[in-house]
Amino acid sequence: MAIDLTYTIAGKLLLAAALGGFIGFERELHRKAAGLRTSMLICMGACFFMIISYVAATHPEDDHTRIAAQIIAGIGFLGAGVILRERGNVVGLTTAATVWATAAVGMGVGTGMYVTSIFATGLILISLTTLGWAEARLGIKTRLTTFRLTATNGDAVMKRAREIFQEMKILIQHSELRRAGEESVMEFDAEVSLPQEHELMRRLSLLPARCEMVSAEFQRDT
Repeated sequence: MAIDLTYTIAGKLLLAAALGGFIGFERELHRKAAGLRTSMLICMGACFFMIISYVAATHPEDDHTRIAAQIIAGIGFLGAGVILRERGNVVGLTTAATVWATAAVGMGVGTGMYVTSIFATGLILISLTTLGWAEARLGIKTRLTTFRLTATNGDAVMKRAREIFQEMKILIQHSELRRAGEESVMEFDAEVSLPQEHELMRRLSLLPARCEMVSAEFQRDT
């Protein structure tokens, strides 16, 4: 009996680690803060705490529901750690929500809801991949992006670049002009959708300058 129970617990932990790994692998591909190892540990840890909670339920004098409640509170604290305020924008909300949902999957496995937990993992992956792709393609989602221009005639290029932003009705949140030897480096921060990003890069590339683009999320995560 004890051996069967051990195998059951081991199986739950392995399944939780695998499901957390699937979610974490997707996050790792997008270079997010909560990647493969973090997601596996969160899912497996939540599963193990739920198993402990069930064991505690065999002792009437103990309130086993407090363990599950503290998992939710603890994961909320952990998720808050990946939410940042950067240049006037809040970033990391999706990663924090993923951490929270991953813990829920682990709790589901811990209670024996295997099929439901696998289904929930699939929904999480669809939300992170397919829906994210659709948002970007349809221009629904925007992201803070830095456009960097390097030119010898900095004043003229910067003036024309500002005109391009105005023509496209894109608000510049922050701009900077600095010298780098004989060249001038100009940076513009703006919240843009994917179609706007492509069009803006096309038009800026026509200027007599080297044009680069860096997403704010990659600046933070790398």
